[in-house]
Amino acid sequence: MFENDYILSVTQLNEYVAAQLKNDILLGNIGVRGEISGLVKHSSGHIFFSLKDENALVRCTMFKSYADNVRYKLDLKDGMQVVVKGSAMLYVKDGQFRINVRAIEKEGSGAIFENFLKLKEKLEKEGLFDEKYKRPIPFLPKCVGVVTSPTGAALQDILNITYRRFPKMNICLCPTAVQGNGAAEEIASAILYMNKINKCDVMIVGRGGGSLEDLWAFNEEVVARAIFESEIPIVSAVGHETDFSISDFVADMRAPTPSAAAELCVPLYESISGTVNQYDFTIRNTVKNNIALRRQRLDSITSSAVLSSPLNALSAFNMKVENCERIMDEAVKSALNIAKEKYFGYEKKLEALSPYGVLERGYAAVKNSDGEFVLNTKGFDVGDVADIMMSDGNIKVTVEEITRFSK
Repeated sequence: MFENDYILSVTQLNEYVAAQLKNDILLGNIGVRGEISGLVKHSSGHIFFSLKDENALVRCTMFKSYADNVRYKLDLKDGMQVVVKGSAMLYVKDGQFRINVRAIEKEGSGAIFENFLKLKEKLEKEGLFDEKYKRPIPFLPKCVGVVTSPTGAALQDILNITYRRFPKMNICLCPTAVQGNGAAEEIASAILYMNKINKCDVMIVGRGGGSLEDLWAFNEEVVARAIFESEIPIVSAVGHETDFSISDFVADMRAPTPSAAAELCVPLYESISGTVNQYDFTIRNTVKNNIALRRQRLDSITSSAVLSSPLNALSAFNMKVENCERIMDEAVKSALNIAKEKYFGYEKKLEALSPYGVLERGYAAVKNSDGEFVLNTKGFDVGDVADIMMSDGNIKVTVEEITRFSK
């Protein structure tokens, strides 16, 4: 033991400091100017938040009895610049210094929140938030990428939810700082690296909840542009459900928490397995029914008379062929008889029209001395020699007299 030292227990120390603060006239009724951060409106009616400036931060509590007086007068938000009235105190149990706030007056928007709004407006004008650039999240990724702190609760939440939903899902972690100096650059580099190795189909980028300054790395322009330029779809999971960051607006999808991001990216294995089994059952039944139907049709064909007694079928075809031959023979004979009759008819007509046929009927043909046929008396003069052709021979005569008939 230390000699001649006055040694206190932790409780005694905290009680002494708390009493000193309570008895201090200045600290018992003090006004403090700062920016609201990490605002929590508890279901009990109490309000908890931090008050900060550029260099420091102090915790604040406003109990329900005082909170009711300002609840409907002020819409308290993170980033709001305010002046609080209250008393400084130390909680003995946890040793935390804080201000018990009795009243709040709005003074203006804080510098950090103003920067947030300015960057949001700038990137929105450039189109980084446009829906047309949002890519769909794959239904069943082969691998889920995660960009977050390797020691944070967010990673454990993502792993727990992922393996609970899909036990064999692949996860590729790119560890990075998520707050403090240089965190934004690390996050942007991690996103770039994940795109370079191209191992995952979707990427979760985020961290657990915190104050506005804790989440500020995800409000930096370098992170926003890295998310926008990523070829891999990104789900932003920054903070709690009520927290919003620039990353949320740029990402392809926003998740209210890291756990929710895992649920959005990873389907339920049981659901997919059930669907696959249902498809398998449907396909097997369809194939089975088709096989049964075709077997039935095959049995019907094989049991038909043609296949069961092929000789009977051939006999029937032979009868048809013989019948066709008989009909063709009769048709050919009939056609030949008709052709013969026509031939003989034409022959008789030709014989009747033949000059010899005419001569046999008692007519004669007359030629002059030049051997030309003469058809009337004009072709002869008295004394000309004529050659008369008859059916049984020719007669030469000399013209002694010509008598012409008038018409």
